[in-house]
Amino acid sequence: MKRVSLVTISFNQAEFVEQTILSVLAQDYPDIEYIVVDPGSTDGSREIIERYRPKIAKIIFRPDRGAADGLNCGFGEATGEILGFLNSDDFLLPGVIGRVVEYFQLHPQCDIVMGNGFIVDAHGRIQRHVRARDFTVWRYLYFGMRFLQQSTFFRAEAFRRCPGFNINNRSCWDGELFVTMVNAGAVVGYLDADLAVFRIHDASISGSGSLQDTYRKDCRRIFREIRGRDWRVTDELLRFFYRCEGLLLRAFSGLQAGGRKKDFA
Repeated sequence: MKRVSLVTISFNQAEFVEQTILSVLAQDYPDIEYIVVDPGSTDGSREIIERYRPKIAKIIFRPDRGAADGLNCGFGEATGEILGFLNSDDFLLPGVIGRVVEYFQLHPQCDIVMGNGFIVDAHGRIQRHVRARDFTVWRYLYFGMRFLQQSTFFRAEAFRRCPGFNINNRSCWDGELFVTMVNAGAVVGYLDADLAVFRIHDASISGSGSLQDTYRKDCRRIFREIRGRDWRVTDELLRFFYRCEGLLLRAFSGLQAGGRKKDFA
């Protein structure tokens, strides 16, 4: 039996954090170590987290230097062989952790498993179904990848072979972690099942659009660190190719998922 450690980073998401916590506590897998990190919420989130303290393995209430730092702190306390993380406005679907563990057991060569999931709005209304596929270093660098962080899990040993989350990354610390792991040789597998839900709303980083410039700079830095050079005009051609490929596959995936219209309100 493999222990699974899940980390939730929480900051002023009182409207959603209880659903996040309950989605983990309701999993039917018997060995989940749940760790919640909150650097200083002032909106009632901490009171909600405290309500579930008896069922949470570890609660970390101390300041940090941002989400990536909070995740490093949480995973620094983790003892599981398989790791995953959720923001405090996202949630797992029922019964998924057992399926993830089974996948890792059946595919010992895989270091990372990516599953499918949904993007919803603040009210739980489905905006899009996301089917993970073909995560490679090049597809990441040229914006042709498709994955949901919430539906992605990885072996602790692969995580610890890497530097962890980059605390200087303020926009895509999850993607940088995964591409760093893959660039170091981690093998990705795909579980064709819906595992989690990613919520985008006005107060979220993805929904507010407030970090677009930061995201662009983070992406250019990652590109430079991996490829050893700056972005060139000719790289726009590859970006265009991978984006077109991704759009076509997304449209095809949308046709396949046409019957999935159940909201999570």
